[in-house]
Amino acid sequence: MRIPSSHTKILVLEAEARYFGILVKKPSESAAGPPRRRRRALHIALLVVGCVLFIDALVGDKGLLAMLQARQQYRDLEQSLAEVRAENADLREEAERLREDPTAIEELARRDLGLIKPGEKLFIVKDVPTPNGR
Repeated sequence: MRIPSSHTKILVLEAEARYFGILVKKPSESAAGPPRRRRRALHIALLVVGCVLFIDALVGDKGLLAMLQARQQYRDLEQSLAEVRAENADLREEAERLREDPTAIEELARRDLGLIKPGEKLFIVKDVPTPNGR
């Protein structure tokens, strides 16, 4: 009687395992269930962990939404900084003009403080309503 070669390999492997003291379980139909269940549970666990990491990447402290908000805030601050720098440049120019040009000081005093030169007369003109109420 001839033994098929696949059975011969199994017998040789079993003999080697016994010789080296290795515990080998024989494959059976009932043993196929638990590894599949474990593999499926592992896949589900990996899927859950992946979903949690994805959600954290979107809405976490350093996630996508936080990054977009930070970029918008950065753009707003850049714009306000540019406006403040422009205003600062205008004020420096006006201060330089007031230091250098006496007519600029006179113009500012007349406009803002209502001052007049000696010998000048100040006339205040008020708007008079028209007779038909307009």
